[in-house]
Amino acid sequence: MARLVSANVGRPREIGSIRGRRVHSGIYKKPIYGPVKIGRLNLEGDEQADLTVHGGVNKAVYVYPSEHYSYWKGMFHAMSMPWGTFGENFTTEGLLEDSVMVADRLKVGSAEFEVTQPRLPCYKLGMRFGTNRILKLFLESGRTGFYLRVVREGECNPGDYISVIPCGRPSRTIASIVNSYKKNSEDEPPPTMETSS
Repeated sequence: MARLVSANVGRPREIGSIRGRRVHSGIYKKPIYGPVKIGRLNLEGDEQADLTVHGGVNKAVYVYPSEHYSYWKGMFHAMSMPWGTFGENFTTEGLLEDSVMVADRLKVGSAEFEVTQPRLPCYKLGMRFGTNRILKLFLESGRTGFYLRVVREGECNPGDYISVIPCGRPSRTIASIVNSYKKNSEDEPPPTMETSS
């Protein structure tokens, strides 16, 4: 059964600059130890920096599988990687991109969610890791995580089990969508759309 390993929140802060322009992001998240309230647009204590390109109803909660951390620690062995390193709100166990379908429902504590789409990498992830190399690696690896819409507000705790309710209609896995994106953008530069911070 799937499980919520960690719930992570963060508020926007300045993380550097590009060509003299200050960059703000909420990509730096810290784990919460105890119950967390889930609102329609985010977790209590969490906030997005630029609502024109990320956050909102269909990207209210970002999920990242804990199983991927060992892979990235091998790639960036000198970097500390506490839960929330990828800007995720939920670090999970047992929910991987090749099995999670768009429109699947997830129940965590008293809250309920719907899977909406994969995450695409952005330049702020590059700033978080100190290299733009992560943008290509992130997409090519297929270890993207995915977004949730909040269907029912509620409360959850790290350690809660996650019940998966299949969508019950034709849909696509998160992995298949990412693979289609990769095929359609092989000759294009990595995406710069901000979707998680």
